[in-house]
Amino acid sequence: MSEARPHYKEGFRHFGEQRWDEAIAAYRRAVEIDPNLAIAWNGLAMALHRKGDLDGAIEAGRRLVALEPDEPLGHTSLSIFYQAKGMVPEAEEEKGLAMRLTMKKKGQGL
Repeated sequence: MSEARPHYKEGFRHFGEQRWDEAIAAYRRAVEIDPNLAIAWNGLAMALHRKGDLDGAIEAGRRLVALEPDEPLGHTSLSIFYQAKGMVPEAEEEKGLAMRLTMKKKGQGL
C-alpha cells in the first residue's frame, strides 16, 4: 500500500463527517506523497468545492483530469466547478466530454 493511502483514507473519513479543513489537509498530504494518486485529487477537489474554494477545486480537478483523461468522473466534477464559478462555456465543454467518454465506455461494454 502506498504511504499516501492512509492520508487519503483519513481525508475520506473527514469528508464523510463534513470536516472540510481536516479533509483538505489529509488529501493534500496524500497528494504531496503521491502526486499520481488520482483518487486523492478527486477527494481534494470535492472537499475544496464543499468548502467554497472554487479556484482550488478547479485546480485539483484539472490535476485529476490530467492523470485520468479518459475517466468521465473528473470531467463531470470540473463541469460542476466551472458552472458554480459562472464559467458556462468551460462547464459545457467538460460536460460534453464526460458524456462522450461515458458513451464510449458503454459501447465497449465496460
